[in-house]
Parts: sequence; structure tokens; C-alpha cells
Amino acid sequence: VNSYGILGGSMQIVMHAFAKITLFFCAGAILVAAHKTEISEMNGLGKVMPFTFTAFFLASLSIIGLPPFGGAWSKWYLVLGAFEAEQLAIVAVLMISSLLNVYYLLSIPIRGFFGPLPEKPRSYRNPQTDDEIHEAPTMCLIAISITTIGCLVLFFYSDPLFNLLNQLVLPKG
Repeated sequence: VNSYGILGGSMQIVMHAFAKITLFFCAGAILVAAHKTEISEMNGLGKVMPFTFTAFFLASLSIIGLPPFGGAWSKWYLVLGAFEAEQLAIVAVLMISSLLNVYYLLSIPIRGFFGPLPEKPRSYRNPQTDDEIHEAPTMCLIAISITTIGCLVLFFYSDPLFNLLNQLVLPKG
């Protein structure tokens, strides 16, 4: 295992954690605010929960590994490490995983923002309270904001994390 592989794997833990917890926070917000659990129920929901669905979209881009999100750096170092170790199969797996992430993660915000509106207007009502669906409570949105900002900040300020991991995980000498 080479230094790029070790650092890429270590950075992946941090970068992926921020993006994945954002996705889970968004799923929780959708559950709390709309009581929706099926992807097929997400059509048009982004129009009434734009903050949540935008955060989900941004975290998805980080997991896919696109700049300007932290996940881009971890994927970059993993790919560099695989190339350095002449493990082209690993590079292929990383690229295929990114393509699969595009498919399964982006389908949710696409449905939310661009999906056909529900035929039944009641779909925009909370089935438990019959209230109109809107964004989740403020505390949910604060948590989502912090982790989404983290996905972006980790791209632009990855050097301190890289240097810390370099000192912690790489063998000395």
C-alpha cells in the first residue's frame, strides 16, 4: 500500500462521513416533515422542501466525487494510489462506483425537483396530521446546514486534514 492509497482511504472516511450524514439528515427531515419513506413518493416534494432536497443534491455530488466538494479529494487520492500501485482494476471500481452513485443518488433530487406533480393534491399533506408539508423543524435544518457546509469546506480547506492524516497514518522514516 502506498502513501496516496493510505491518505486517500483516510480522507475518504472523513469526506464520506460528512456527505453520508447529510444524506441521512435529509432522509430524516423528509420523514419528519412529510412522513414519506419511498423514493416513488418523492415526486415534486423538492418544490415544498427545497432546502432539504438541495442539501441532498449537494451531498450526493460529494459522494460521487465531484468538485467543489470534499469527496473529490478523497476519490482523487484513492485513484492516485491505485495508479501508483498499478491496480487499474481498483481505478475501474472507483469510476464504476461513482457512476452508480450518480444513478441512485441523483434520482432522488431529480424526482423531488423535476418529477411530475402528484395527481392527488393530498400527497402534499402530512398523512398523520393532515397539515401541509413544508420544511422540517429548524433544528433539523441547522444540522443539515452544518454537514452540507462541511462537504464544501472540506474541498477548499483540505490541506489541514491532509497534513494531519499524513502525520497520523503514514509510517515515519
